[in-house]
Amino acid sequence: MSVITKSQFVSENDKKAPSVPMTTRRPPRSAPRSAPAAAPRGRRAARAAAPSPGPKAEPEREDGPQRIAKLLARAGVGSRRDVERMIEEGRIALNGETVAQPAPLLASLDGLTVDGQPVAKPVSTRLYRFHKPAGCLTAARDPKGRKTIYDLLPKGLPRLMPVGRLDYNTEGLLLLTNDGEFKRQLELPASGVERTYRARAFGDISQTQLEDLVEGIEIDGIRYGKIDANLERRTGRNQWIEMTLTEGKNREVRRVLEHLGLQVSRLIRTRYGQFTLEELGMGQVEIVPRDALFQFRRRLG
Repeated sequence: MSVITKSQFVSENDKKAPSVPMTTRRPPRSAPRSAPAAAPRGRRAARAAAPSPGPKAEPEREDGPQRIAKLLARAGVGSRRDVERMIEEGRIALNGETVAQPAPLLASLDGLTVDGQPVAKPVSTRLYRFHKPAGCLTAARDPKGRKTIYDLLPKGLPRLMPVGRLDYNTEGLLLLTNDGEFKRQLELPASGVERTYRARAFGDISQTQLEDLVEGIEIDGIRYGKIDANLERRTGRNQWIEMTLTEGKNREVRRVLEHLGLQVSRLIRTRYGQFTLEELGMGQVEIVPRDALFQFRRRLG
């Protein structure tokens, strides 16, 4: 894997029968009544009782006209939700006219602009590992003028979006991609992509208490799903705890540990799916090799 620093950027070459109404006509009175048919038994009865399957939902088309939000997500402008927010803010236009709804179907990006700039045609999906330091935001800009991850990324990278977020004071692995649809897939809890964190915390906790988190926990009306937590080592009342989860709700790890009476002094994400920090230095970014990305996407389905 090639490491990219601010002073050096190494890119990789491009190395997917209508229903019939039932009639209720009665036979003429003079017609003899027929004996009732014998009720089906066994498998016939099961088949007869089973509801007939409705029409299969057609999969979302991958070719032809697409919704504006989907087209722009694939072009790396942002996730669908990001694009919908941009439309609400009046930042997207088509042939000079502000787009009011994300629903219109378009066959191409021709005539689309974001903040007055034409949208470039999408390129193949890229994925990067970034070692985010503490003390910067996972955001494009900050009204308060605080440092963001984009202040740390080297020049020459394509337009990238973070997969999920790390809090201002949380460090560790942050995945970046140029594909809004891929970003959305990785973030959805239904995808089941695991995230692993290491937390340094002060207080009293037992392994039994941590193991109870495998059943999930509710805090202030918010339900957190299964968490696999283990006590790595302890020195006095200070300890390192490893936690693996698949949801990634806002400040989930900190809230759960604080609910258990611990004070978190450091939080590091060490893994997202199959990708880890490995030897990636603080502030460094590295492109994921194409074969590794291909295998990962195959497993996602």
